[in-house]
Amino acid sequence: MYLSPRHAEIVQLAKDKGRILVDELATHFGVTPQTIRKDLNDLCERRLLTRIHGGALFPSGVQNMEYEARSLIASDEKTAIGRAAAQLIGDNTSLFINIGTTTEAVGRALTDHAGLMVITNNINVANRMRIYPSIEVIIAGGVVRGSDGGVVGEAAVDFIRQFRVDFAVIGVSAIDNDGALLDFDFREVKVAQAIIANARHVILVADSTKFERTAPVRIGHLSQVNTFITNRCDLPQIRRICADANVRLIETDAQASLI
Repeated sequence: MYLSPRHAEIVQLAKDKGRILVDELATHFGVTPQTIRKDLNDLCERRLLTRIHGGALFPSGVQNMEYEARSLIASDEKTAIGRAAAQLIGDNTSLFINIGTTTEAVGRALTDHAGLMVITNNINVANRMRIYPSIEVIIAGGVVRGSDGGVVGEAAVDFIRQFRVDFAVIGVSAIDNDGALLDFDFREVKVAQAIIANARHVILVADSTKFERTAPVRIGHLSQVNTFITNRCDLPQIRRICADANVRLIETDAQASLI
């Protein structure tokens, strides 16, 4: 498949970053936004990229993008989501935190809490929170995934099942229009399912780009969580699922506009 030099560079940027924006590309290449929109449309027609509002994503239907790229996507939105989740979790509580860059943002926001017991299969969360003497960190055993420090596998599932905690903070790789919560690694999915089953209050944290992605393995359904925190939800069907299942929907963009 022949690609012009600019098209090839756009695809590589999308692969490296996960998400690319029209305005940023126009500045990078010194061309008009209209030219970049045409480039993106062409690349999407060739199934090399997936179009989103204001830009495009590198397609990731069967393989997740690199950890560093995921951590850069919607980083400000993830920080706001993390703070909103931390506000729901009081001192002197127990909680699960699973794998994901958004759940890691929750972990960062929780470091001013006291008396927490944090059970996690996320090495990044454990490493950040372990230095705070008012937080007890318990890490699951199992296979450590080299790409992102996630602990997965049957040993991690068995470990999680020993606990019954106040809160679970879970992330996902994609949310389907029918409310299905999706991920890439079936070993990680089994751990997430055990976390959901052993928490009194489940908090799903996911930025709005997760509505634009796909993944092959089903974790569960949006109706299984108690609170869903995102930066923005523009999908009527998702809002309807939340309303019908009594899932509290928190949108951090809407909260920020009130300040």
